[in-house]
Amino acid sequence: MSKLLVLSLLLAALVLPCIGCAPQPAGTNSSGSSAAPGAKGGDFELLNVSYDPTRELWKELNSEFVASWTKAHGGSLKIKQSHGGSSSQARSVIDGLEADVVTLAMWTDTDAIHKKGLISAGWEERLPHHSLPYRSTIVFVVRKGNPKKIADWPDLVGKGVSVITPNPKTSGNGKLAFLGAWGSVLKSGGDQEAARNFVTELYKRVPVLDTGARGSTTTFAQKGLGDVHLTWENEAHLEVTESNGQLEIVYPKTSILAEPHVAVVDANVDRKKTREVAEEYLKFLYTPEGQKVIAKHHYRPIDDEVLAANRAQFPEITLFPITDLAANWDEAQGKFFAEGGVFDVIYQPAAETPKSDL
Repeated sequence: MSKLLVLSLLLAALVLPCIGCAPQPAGTNSSGSSAAPGAKGGDFELLNVSYDPTRELWKELNSEFVASWTKAHGGSLKIKQSHGGSSSQARSVIDGLEADVVTLAMWTDTDAIHKKGLISAGWEERLPHHSLPYRSTIVFVVRKGNPKKIADWPDLVGKGVSVITPNPKTSGNGKLAFLGAWGSVLKSGGDQEAARNFVTELYKRVPVLDTGARGSTTTFAQKGLGDVHLTWENEAHLEVTESNGQLEIVYPKTSILAEPHVAVVDANVDRKKTREVAEEYLKFLYTPEGQKVIAKHHYRPIDDEVLAANRAQFPEITLFPITDLAANWDEAQGKFFAEGGVFDVIYQPAAETPKSDL
């Protein structure tokens, strides 16, 4: 066989698989369908990048929304979830994780994505209640019978108390627990120095800082480390439910108001042609159906009627906003959690216990 014939056959082998192929047209979604968004028969896939302990919430919300969307529009819809420490998740999106929506724990994390040009200006005002479909707070989980008699923030630095909370540098839960502790001093009449002294003593009692909320749950509930766990209200309920009576929830007198915002990632949805479905996905959170699912999973719904109907599972607690501690979230981030901020100054990792050679 001549070299020319061999070369011709090789070229044919490379070209044949593309016979009949056409360039993907503008407007094609991630599945390759050329159906316009919202059109009958369109096939779509979304990625929701969220914070650590929201897996169970979004699993049910996704199921409800997919059924609603496909009934109205036909075609198919798949929603993928990504979970981790809120700040770490924001960094992943900034570094290229192609989120269609972000549902992070902290305003500063969502706004960091905006500052990188991926979310357009004015994102907080696109959805009702400043893009807040629910609120939450930080509560305590203790061992059965509450053997350390922990009732409020000052008890966290009682004799022999060991505290489990995630890292405020990577976790929304961690940041909010820190701020809850700091604010508890100010709300009881203490000054900034007293608050600093309190959190310094508190973090001396933290044997390990997990990167996210679910990791701290594992450390406390499954590994049995610590006397009290500072965690999201929803995570506390899940933790206690799964403990078969071995854990209990304690509500302090006051705690930080947690406001997890939601947002469409504009740069990604415009490139992926998923804007319409992504926007409808987040709007669904404000429907009666969405709000009921939110309440079911122990997040405090924004809808007053749904909240009232579920009032028994949300005990009254004084929740203070971030503006009681700083001018806004940006200032709080810089003061407490930026490099060289208060947390970096006060936190000294516990020294490892020397291992015996015996």
